[in-house]
Amino acid sequence: MNATAADNYRKRMARVLDHIDRHPDGDLRLEALAGVAAFSKFHFHRQFGANFGISVQRYVNLSRMKRAAFALACRPELPVIEIALAAGFQSPDSFAKAFRGEFGVSPSAFRKAPDWAAWQTAITPYDNARKHIMASNFQPGDVEIVDFAETPIIVLSHRGDPAIVQPSIARFIDWRKANRVGPQVARTFNMFYGGRDVAPEDFRIDLACEAVRGLEPGEGMERSAIAGGRCARLKLTGVNDELEVPATWLYRDWLPQSGETLRDFPLFCERSNFGPGMPESEMVTELYLPLE
Repeated sequence: MNATAADNYRKRMARVLDHIDRHPDGDLRLEALAGVAAFSKFHFHRQFGANFGISVQRYVNLSRMKRAAFALACRPELPVIEIALAAGFQSPDSFAKAFRGEFGVSPSAFRKAPDWAAWQTAITPYDNARKHIMASNFQPGDVEIVDFAETPIIVLSHRGDPAIVQPSIARFIDWRKANRVGPQVARTFNMFYGGRDVAPEDFRIDLACEAVRGLEPGEGMERSAIAGGRCARLKLTGVNDELEVPATWLYRDWLPQSGETLRDFPLFCERSNFGPGMPESEMVTELYLPLE
């Protein structure tokens, strides 16, 4: 297969993931998804599994369940029936059965006390599938050298097992809601101090938002700043949780051929378009690699 044909094939597969993400309540049966990719329905299930290491139906279910879990935990104002319908289920009973099958608890129980470790384990095949389509998607021309202005921030650090980072995220979201500093008011950042392959006790990620005027840190939070300076910026659309793949590409592929030298400040990102319930295909994240 030549490079052009391979790229076209990947784009057709990526189109399916995008369609699933944008239409959780739509017709996501095998035949319909094969049509989205313009592949034969007689072969598409094998093509999908060979590319992503997961069956089509399993991917669809996990995509729906991931979105539903976030809505249950982060949007308490939404009735369970509304979340179920948005996830493509026709009744609360069918939704509850599917949800319990994936996460081991009912939607109501998860809403009261989210088990994020079990959630992370359950959705890992989904996240791994998305990494497959990202692995060969980047080119040197995708990177832009920019001057990032120093930005004061308020930080909540999560230290420890990355599998249980979600409670820290939920706490940070609750604090922002209580102080009315949503993404439209204050910019959102993360700082990364190591990949997910470090020992769990050594893992650290900073959850941060712009320190707009009058905003005071909550309990366990502190004031800090993102240092100004040159950065390599990689803009990502449709990437939310799977930042290890583009980060690895920056360090392994882009940096050695760029001639640039890294600055003594951690890798960070700005999440410029995101939120619970938003399709992942519409989320925008800008990944910054600090340079001398």
